[in-house]
Amino acid sequence: MTSTDLARSVVRALLDGGVTEVVVAPGSRNAPLSFAVYDAAQAGLLRLHTRIDERSAGFLALGLTKVHARAAVVCTSGTAVANLHPAVLEAAHAGVPLVAVTADRPARLRGTSANQTTDQLGIFGPLVPTANLTEPGPVHLVEDGPTHLNVQLDDPLVPTDRWQP
Repeated sequence: MTSTDLARSVVRALLDGGVTEVVVAPGSRNAPLSFAVYDAAQAGLLRLHTRIDERSAGFLALGLTKVHARAAVVCTSGTAVANLHPAVLEAAHAGVPLVAVTADRPARLRGTSANQTTDQLGIFGPLVPTANLTEPGPVHLVEDGPTHLNVQLDDPLVPTDRWQP
């Protein structure tokens, strides 16, 4: 199983969970997720928004979820995840079903003192359930608050084919 396979299964789970809007803050570690979201958007299955700043991305996804439809925000690893914290915390207190999808390195590469190797599990605290995804499988999205999907992605990070969801 490749990172591309895992990313596509995560996007399929988002679609199955009713997500219709995805905000991507691009980075290198979340490239497989970005490609999968792009392919789903090209197929007309969701609307893709791109924001460079993770805080802006988080609050856009929160606002979309509050007024329009269920949204997810996708970001790269490390300090990028911490920048989602204000929007995710607001979603937790307001009972908004925002989905935070964070790219992560494999567990063996965590904790090596580089900012992109931060331990992301539980980063949003006890108010936000976290699923640590290492392979395709069922995903439960919370209906009355945010869900954190932490996706461990390994090299290669760029797909060799295009997805037809």
